[in-house]
Amino acid sequence: MKILGIETSCDETAASVVEDGRRLFSNVVNSQIDIHALYGGVVPEIAARSHIEVINPVINQALTDANLTWDDIDAIAVTYAPGLIGSLLVGTLAARTLAVIHNKPLYPIHHVEAHVYANFITEIAHENAQMSETVDASTEHLQPKADQAPGPLSNLERSRSGADIGSLSDLVLPSHQPEFPMLALIVSGGHSQLVLFKDHGDYKLLGQTQDDAVGEAFDKVAKILGLPYPGGPSIAKAALDGDPLKYSLPKSKLDNPYNFSFSGLKTATLRAVQRETGVDFTFPSHELAERLSEQQRNDFAASFQNVAVSTLVDKAQRAYQDFSPKSVVIAGGVAANQELRRQLSERLPLDIEYAPMNFCTDNGAMIATLGYFYAQKVAPTDPYNLDVIPSLSMTKTTW
Repeated sequence: MKILGIETSCDETAASVVEDGRRLFSNVVNSQIDIHALYGGVVPEIAARSHIEVINPVINQALTDANLTWDDIDAIAVTYAPGLIGSLLVGTLAARTLAVIHNKPLYPIHHVEAHVYANFITEIAHENAQMSETVDASTEHLQPKADQAPGPLSNLERSRSGADIGSLSDLVLPSHQPEFPMLALIVSGGHSQLVLFKDHGDYKLLGQTQDDAVGEAFDKVAKILGLPYPGGPSIAKAALDGDPLKYSLPKSKLDNPYNFSFSGLKTATLRAVQRETGVDFTFPSHELAERLSEQQRNDFAASFQNVAVSTLVDKAQRAYQDFSPKSVVIAGGVAANQELRRQLSERLPLDIEYAPMNFCTDNGAMIATLGYFYAQKVAPTDPYNLDVIPSLSMTKTTW
Protein backbone atom coordinates (compact mmCIF):
# COMPACT_ATOMS: atom_id res chain seq x y z
CA MET A 1 0.00 0.00 0.00
CA LYS A 2 1.63 3.26 -1.17
CA ILE A 3 0.80 6.35 0.87
CA LEU A 4 1.49 9.96 -0.12
CA GLY A 5 2.26 11.93 3.02
CA ILE A 6 1.90 15.73 3.17
CA GLU A 7 3.32 17.83 6.01
CA THR A 8 2.88 21.61 6.50
CA SER A 9 2.47 22.08 10.25
CA CYS A 10 5.11 24.79 10.64
CA ASP A 11 7.78 26.05 8.24
CA GLU A 12 8.60 23.02 6.09
CA THR A 13 6.54 22.07 3.06
CA ALA A 14 7.09 18.34 2.66
CA ALA A 15 5.76 15.38 0.71
CA SER A 16 6.83 11.76 0.53
CA VAL A 17 5.74 8.36 -0.73
CA VAL A 18 6.12 5.39 1.60
CA GLU A 19 4.96 1.82 0.96
CA ASP A 20 3.61 -0.51 3.67
CA GLY A 21 4.83 1.72 6.48
CA ARG A 22 8.49 0.91 5.91
CA ARG A 23 9.71 1.37 2.31
CA LEU A 24 10.69 4.89 1.24
CA PHE A 25 10.18 5.93 -2.38
CA SER A 26 10.74 9.69 -2.15
CA ASN A 27 11.11 12.50 0.36
CA VAL A 28 10.93 16.14 -0.67
CA VAL A 29 11.35 18.96 1.86
CA ASN A 30 11.16 22.66 1.11
CA SER A 31 12.58 24.53 4.10
CA GLN A 32 11.86 28.17 4.90
CA ILE A 33 14.64 28.37 7.47
CA ASP A 34 16.57 31.14 5.73
CA ILE A 35 13.46 33.33 5.61
CA HIS A 36 12.59 32.95 9.29
CA ALA A 37 16.22 33.22 10.41
CA LEU A 38 15.97 36.92 9.54
CA TYR A 39 13.35 37.26 12.32
CA GLY A 40 14.93 34.90 14.84
CA GLY A 41 11.96 32.53 14.70
CA VAL A 42 9.01 31.37 12.62
CA VAL A 43 6.57 34.08 11.49
CA PRO A 44 3.20 32.29 11.02
CA GLU A 45 1.86 34.53 8.23
CA ILE A 46 5.05 34.23 6.20
CA ALA A 47 5.11 30.47 6.73
CA ALA A 48 1.57 30.08 5.38
CA ARG A 49 2.27 32.19 2.30
CA SER A 50 5.42 30.20 1.54
CA HIS A 51 3.49 26.93 1.79
CA ILE A 52 0.98 28.23 -0.75
CA GLU A 53 3.80 29.02 -3.19
CA VAL A 54 5.35 25.54 -3.19
CA ILE A 55 2.81 22.97 -2.00
CA ASN A 56 1.85 21.74 -5.47
CA PRO A 57 5.42 21.63 -6.85
CA VAL A 58 6.61 19.74 -3.75
CA ILE A 59 3.87 17.12 -4.11
CA ASN A 60 4.57 16.77 -7.83
CA GLN A 61 8.28 16.40 -7.12
CA ALA A 62 7.60 13.63 -4.59
CA LEU A 63 5.68 11.66 -7.24
CA THR A 64 8.34 12.35 -9.87
CA ASP A 65 11.17 11.25 -7.58
CA ALA A 66 9.25 8.08 -6.74
CA ASN A 67 8.68 7.40 -10.45
CA LEU A 68 4.99 6.96 -9.69
CA THR A 69 1.70 8.39 -10.95
CA TRP A 70 -1.55 9.00 -9.12
CA ASP A 71 -2.72 5.57 -10.30
CA ASP A 72 0.01 4.05 -8.10
CA ILE A 73 -1.00 5.95 -4.94
CA ASP A 74 -3.42 4.10 -2.67
CA ALA A 75 -4.16 6.83 -0.13
CA ILE A 76 -3.20 10.30 1.11
CA ALA A 77 -2.13 11.13 4.67
CA VAL A 78 -1.86 14.73 5.85
CA THR A 79 -1.00 16.57 9.06
CA TYR A 80 -4.12 18.17 10.56
CA ALA A 81 -2.85 18.79 14.11
CA PRO A 82 -1.09 20.34 15.95
CA GLY A 83 0.69 23.29 14.35
CA LEU A 84 0.25 26.80 12.99
CA ILE A 85 -3.32 27.19 11.79
CA GLY A 86 -2.42 28.90 8.50
CA SER A 87 0.22 26.30 7.67
CA LEU A 88 -2.09 23.41 8.53
CA LEU A 89 -4.85 24.84 6.36
CA VAL A 90 -2.62 24.94 3.29
CA GLY A 91 -1.58 21.30 3.60
CA THR A 92 -5.02 19.94 4.44
CA LEU A 93 -6.71 21.92 1.67
CA ALA A 94 -4.22 20.51 -0.85
CA ALA A 95 -4.73 16.97 0.47
CA ARG A 96 -8.52 17.27 0.53
CA THR A 97 -8.61 18.60 -3.02
CA LEU A 98 -6.30 15.87 -4.33
CA ALA A 99 -8.32 13.18 -2.51
CA VAL A 100 -11.47 14.35 -4.29
CA ILE A 101 -9.87 14.81 -7.71
CA HIS A 102 -8.10 11.45 -7.70
CA ASN A 103 -10.65 9.56 -5.60
CA LYS A 104 -8.17 8.54 -2.90
CA PRO A 105 -8.87 7.70 0.77
CA LEU A 106 -7.76 10.50 3.10
CA TYR A 107 -6.25 10.02 6.57
CA PRO A 108 -5.66 12.89 9.04
CA ILE A 109 -2.41 12.50 10.99
CA HIS A 110 -1.25 13.92 14.32
CA HIS A 111 2.10 15.61 13.72
CA VAL A 112 3.72 14.76 17.07
CA GLU A 113 2.71 11.11 16.91
CA ALA A 114 4.05 10.96 13.36
CA HIS A 115 7.53 12.00 14.50
CA VAL A 116 7.80 8.66 16.28
CA TYR A 117 7.10 6.83 13.01
CA ALA A 118 10.21 8.21 11.33
CA ASN A 119 11.87 5.34 13.21
CA PHE A 120 9.73 2.76 11.35
CA ILE A 121 11.26 3.47 7.93
CA THR A 122 13.73 0.64 7.31
CA GLU A 123 13.95 0.23 3.54
CA ILE A 124 14.67 2.21 0.39
CA ALA A 125 12.92 1.44 -2.87
CA HIS A 126 16.26 0.66 -4.48
CA GLU A 127 14.98 0.63 -8.02
CA ASN A 128 14.33 4.37 -7.57
CA ALA A 129 17.18 5.28 -5.25
CA GLN A 130 19.39 6.81 -7.92
CA MET A 131 16.71 9.31 -8.91
CA SER A 132 15.19 9.97 -5.48
CA GLU A 133 16.82 12.96 -3.88
CA THR A 134 15.55 14.87 -0.92
CA VAL A 135 15.83 18.49 -1.94
CA ASP A 136 15.51 21.89 -0.32
CA ALA A 137 13.44 23.21 -3.23
CA SER A 138 15.76 26.14 -3.78
CA THR A 139 16.02 27.54 -7.29
CA GLU A 140 19.78 27.18 -7.28
CA HIS A 141 19.66 23.50 -6.31
CA LEU A 142 17.03 22.66 -8.90
CA GLN A 143 18.11 24.70 -11.90
CA PRO A 144 18.06 22.31 -14.86
CA LYS A 145 21.22 21.57 -16.76
CA ALA A 146 21.49 22.62 -20.36
CA ASP A 147 20.23 19.31 -21.66
CA GLN A 148 17.41 18.90 -19.12
CA ALA A 149 13.84 20.12 -19.12
CA PRO A 150 12.87 22.32 -16.18
CA GLY A 151 11.73 20.35 -13.12
CA PRO A 152 8.51 21.05 -11.21
CA LEU A 153 10.31 23.23 -8.68
CA SER A 154 12.69 25.08 -10.96
CA ASN A 155 10.43 28.11 -11.35
CA LEU A 156 10.42 29.18 -7.69
CA GLU A 157 11.18 32.86 -7.32
CA ARG A 158 13.15 32.72 -4.06
CA SER A 159 16.00 30.51 -2.95
CA ARG A 160 15.49 28.67 0.30
CA SER A 161 18.02 26.74 2.34
CA GLY A 162 17.33 23.33 3.81
CA ALA A 163 18.78 19.90 4.41
CA ASP A 164 20.10 18.58 1.11
CA ILE A 165 20.79 14.95 1.91
CA GLY A 166 21.43 13.74 -1.61
CA SER A 167 20.45 10.28 -2.78
CA LEU A 168 18.05 8.25 -0.68
CA SER A 169 20.45 5.35 -1.00
CA ASP A 170 22.87 7.33 1.22
CA LEU A 171 20.49 7.22 4.19
CA VAL A 172 21.45 4.96 7.08
CA LEU A 173 18.14 3.53 8.26
CA PRO A 174 17.33 1.31 11.27
CA SER A 175 17.76 -2.38 10.47
CA HIS A 176 14.35 -3.27 11.91
CA GLN A 177 11.20 -1.57 13.14
CA PRO A 178 10.80 -0.85 16.86
CA GLU A 179 9.00 -3.47 18.96
CA PHE A 180 6.15 -2.92 21.39
CA PRO A 181 5.94 -1.94 24.16
CA MET A 182 7.93 1.06 22.96
CA LEU A 183 9.08 4.11 24.91
CA ALA A 184 9.23 7.29 22.82
CA LEU A 185 11.03 10.47 23.82
CA ILE A 186 9.56 13.20 21.59
CA VAL A 187 11.62 16.39 21.70
CA SER A 188 11.30 19.42 19.42
CA GLY A 189 10.79 23.16 19.36
CA GLY A 190 7.16 22.78 20.38
CA HIS A 191 7.02 19.49 22.28
CA SER A 192 8.82 17.53 24.99
CA GLN A 193 6.99 14.32 25.86
CA LEU A 194 7.54 10.79 27.13
CA VAL A 195 5.04 8.37 25.61
CA LEU A 196 4.61 4.64 26.21
CA PHE A 197 3.21 2.78 23.18
CA LYS A 198 1.57 -0.60 23.77
CA ASP A 199 0.74 -0.92 20.06
CA HIS A 200 -0.02 1.25 17.06
CA GLY A 201 -2.51 3.86 18.21
CA ASP A 202 -2.52 2.51 21.78
CA TYR A 203 -0.34 4.78 23.88
CA LYS A 204 -0.16 6.68 27.14
CA LEU A 205 1.39 10.08 27.72
CA LEU A 206 3.66 9.58 30.75
CA GLY A 207 4.96 13.12 31.01
CA GLN A 208 5.48 16.37 29.17
CA THR A 209 6.98 19.82 29.55
CA GLN A 210 5.25 22.13 31.99
CA ASP A 211 6.52 25.27 30.27
CA ASP A 212 9.11 25.61 27.50
CA ALA A 213 9.75 22.71 25.17
CA VAL A 214 13.41 21.76 25.05
CA GLY A 215 13.84 22.99 21.48
CA GLU A 216 12.26 26.31 22.44
CA ALA A 217 14.74 26.60 25.33
CA PHE A 218 17.62 25.94 22.91
CA ASP A 219 16.34 28.75 20.66
CA LYS A 220 15.99 31.23 23.54
CA VAL A 221 19.41 30.48 25.02
CA ALA A 222 20.96 30.76 21.56
CA LYS A 223 19.54 34.29 21.32
CA ILE A 224 21.08 35.18 24.68
CA LEU A 225 24.46 33.88 23.51
CA GLY A 226 24.24 35.59 20.12
CA LEU A 227 24.06 32.33 18.18
CA PRO A 228 21.97 32.07 14.99
CA TYR A 229 18.53 30.53 14.62
CA PRO A 230 17.69 27.68 14.86
CA GLY A 231 19.26 27.40 18.29
CA GLY A 232 19.62 23.62 18.53
CA PRO A 233 22.26 23.13 15.83
CA SER A 234 23.97 26.42 16.75
CA ILE A 235 24.37 25.48 20.40
CA ALA A 236 25.46 21.94 19.54
CA LYS A 237 28.17 23.31 17.26
CA ALA A 238 29.44 25.86 19.79
CA ALA A 239 29.37 23.24 22.55
CA LEU A 240 31.97 21.16 20.72
CA ASP A 241 34.59 23.71 21.77
CA GLY A 242 33.17 24.38 25.23
CA ASP A 243 33.44 22.91 28.73
CA PRO A 244 30.11 21.30 29.75
CA LEU A 245 31.03 21.63 33.44
CA LYS A 246 32.25 25.22 33.34
CA TYR A 247 29.02 26.72 34.66
CA SER A 248 26.77 25.13 37.26
CA LEU A 249 23.16 25.18 36.05
CA PRO A 250 20.12 23.63 37.81
CA LYS A 251 17.85 20.73 36.91
CA SER A 252 14.17 21.09 37.61
CA LYS A 253 12.48 18.91 40.23
CA LEU A 254 8.82 18.08 39.62
CA ASP A 255 6.22 15.96 41.38
CA ASN A 256 5.67 13.81 38.29
CA PRO A 257 9.01 12.09 37.63
CA TYR A 258 8.30 12.01 33.88
CA ASN A 259 7.46 15.69 33.44
CA PHE A 260 9.92 18.28 32.13
CA SER A 261 10.57 21.95 32.83
CA PHE A 262 13.11 24.07 30.97
CA SER A 263 12.01 27.60 31.81
CA GLY A 264 14.08 27.63 35.01
CA LEU A 265 17.16 26.38 33.17
CA LYS A 266 16.74 29.09 30.55
CA THR A 267 16.45 31.80 33.23
CA ALA A 268 19.39 30.37 35.19
CA THR A 269 21.51 30.53 32.05
CA LEU A 270 20.49 34.16 31.51
CA ARG A 271 21.44 35.08 35.09
CA ALA A 272 24.75 33.24 34.79
CA VAL A 273 25.60 35.13 31.60
CA GLN A 274 24.71 38.42 33.30
CA ARG A 275 26.96 37.61 36.26
CA GLU A 276 29.80 36.50 34.01
CA THR A 277 29.65 39.73 32.02
CA GLY A 278 29.46 41.94 35.11
CA VAL A 279 25.92 43.27 34.78
CA ASP A 280 22.80 42.84 36.92
CA PHE A 281 19.44 41.26 36.12
CA THR A 282 18.05 44.46 34.63
CA PHE A 283 20.55 44.42 31.76
CA PRO A 284 18.78 43.61 28.44
CA SER A 285 19.32 40.03 27.35
CA HIS A 286 19.70 40.97 23.68
CA GLU A 287 22.77 43.08 24.50
CA LEU A 288 24.64 40.38 26.42
CA ALA A 289 26.12 38.54 23.44
CA GLU A 290 28.50 41.36 22.51
CA ARG A 291 30.03 41.17 26.00
CA LEU A 292 30.90 37.48 25.71
CA SER A 293 34.19 36.14 24.42
CA GLU A 294 34.05 33.22 21.99
CA GLN A 295 35.26 30.83 24.70
CA GLN A 296 32.65 32.05 27.18
CA ARG A 297 29.98 31.57 24.53
CA ASN A 298 31.18 28.03 23.83
CA ASP A 299 31.31 27.18 27.54
CA PHE A 300 27.80 28.45 28.14
CA ALA A 301 26.53 26.51 25.13
CA ALA A 302 28.17 23.32 26.38
CA SER A 303 26.98 23.79 29.96
CA PHE A 304 23.40 24.50 28.93
CA GLN A 305 23.30 21.59 26.47
CA ASN A 306 24.72 19.22 29.06
CA VAL A 307 22.01 19.99 31.61
CA ALA A 308 19.18 20.10 29.06
CA VAL A 309 20.17 16.77 27.55
CA SER A 310 20.85 15.03 30.85
CA THR A 311 17.41 16.16 32.06
CA LEU A 312 15.82 14.42 29.08
CA VAL A 313 17.88 11.29 29.60
CA ASP A 314 17.12 11.21 33.34
CA LYS A 315 13.40 11.03 32.57
CA ALA A 316 13.83 8.45 29.82
CA GLN A 317 16.00 6.29 32.06
CA ARG A 318 13.44 6.44 34.86
CA ALA A 319 10.63 5.46 32.48
CA TYR A 320 12.71 2.62 31.06
CA GLN A 321 13.35 1.24 34.55
CA ASP A 322 9.67 1.53 35.50
CA PHE A 323 8.09 0.05 32.34
CA SER A 324 10.79 -2.20 30.77
CA PRO A 325 9.92 -1.47 27.11
CA LYS A 326 11.30 -3.67 24.35
CA SER A 327 12.50 -0.64 22.39
CA VAL A 328 13.26 3.05 22.90
CA VAL A 329 13.08 5.70 20.18
CA ILE A 330 13.67 9.43 20.10
CA ALA A 331 11.81 11.70 17.73
CA GLY A 332 11.53 15.37 16.78
CA GLY A 333 14.09 17.98 15.80
CA VAL A 334 16.12 17.71 19.01
CA ALA A 335 16.50 13.97 18.35
CA ALA A 336 19.25 14.97 15.90
CA ASN A 337 21.37 16.23 18.81
CA GLN A 338 24.48 14.05 19.01
CA GLU A 339 24.98 14.62 22.73
CA LEU A 340 21.45 13.38 23.39
CA ARG A 341 22.11 10.26 21.34
CA ARG A 342 25.42 9.69 23.09
CA GLN A 343 24.03 10.02 26.61
CA LEU A 344 20.96 7.92 25.86
CA SER A 345 23.02 5.09 24.37
CA GLU A 346 25.41 5.28 27.31
CA ARG A 347 22.77 5.15 30.04
CA LEU A 348 20.16 2.72 28.69
CA PRO A 349 21.01 -1.00 28.63
CA LEU A 350 19.72 -1.74 25.13
CA ASP A 351 20.77 -1.06 21.57
CA ILE A 352 19.02 2.01 20.17
CA GLU A 353 18.77 2.46 16.41
CA TYR A 354 18.28 6.08 15.47
CA ALA A 355 16.45 7.48 12.48
CA PRO A 356 18.58 9.53 10.05
CA MET A 357 19.11 13.17 11.02
CA ASN A 358 16.97 14.28 8.08
CA PHE A 359 13.95 12.41 9.48
CA CYS A 360 14.18 14.14 12.87
CA THR A 361 12.95 17.45 11.50
CA ASP A 362 9.53 17.78 9.86
CA ASN A 363 9.07 15.62 6.75
CA GLY A 364 6.38 13.89 4.73
CA ALA A 365 7.85 10.41 5.18
CA MET A 366 6.83 10.22 8.83
CA ILE A 367 3.29 11.31 7.89
CA ALA A 368 3.02 8.67 5.16
CA THR A 369 4.43 5.96 7.44
CA LEU A 370 1.98 6.61 10.24
CA GLY A 371 -0.74 6.96 7.61
CA TYR A 372 -0.21 3.34 6.59
CA PHE A 373 -0.64 1.97 10.10
CA TYR A 374 -3.57 4.31 10.74
CA ALA A 375 -5.28 3.03 7.59
CA GLN A 376 -5.12 -0.54 8.86
CA LYS A 377 -7.38 0.25 11.81
CA VAL A 378 -9.33 3.44 11.04
CA ALA A 379 -11.76 4.35 8.28
CA PRO A 380 -10.75 7.23 5.97
CA THR A 381 -12.03 10.74 6.62
CA ASP A 382 -14.49 12.53 4.35
CA PRO A 383 -12.33 15.13 2.56
CA TYR A 384 -15.23 17.58 2.65
CA ASN A 385 -15.31 17.50 6.46
CA LEU A 386 -11.67 17.54 7.59
CA ASP A 387 -10.86 20.37 9.99
CA VAL A 388 -7.50 21.41 11.41
CA ILE A 389 -6.91 21.46 15.20
CA PRO A 390 -3.86 23.63 15.95
CA SER A 391 -3.41 22.59 19.60
CA LEU A 392 -4.61 18.99 19.77
CA SER A 393 -2.83 16.94 22.45
CA MET A 394 -1.81 13.30 21.98
CA THR A 395 -3.87 12.53 25.08
CA LYS A 396 -6.95 12.85 22.86
CA THR A 397 -5.80 10.97 19.76
CA THR A 398 -5.37 7.31 20.65
CA TRP A 399 -6.97 5.08 18.04
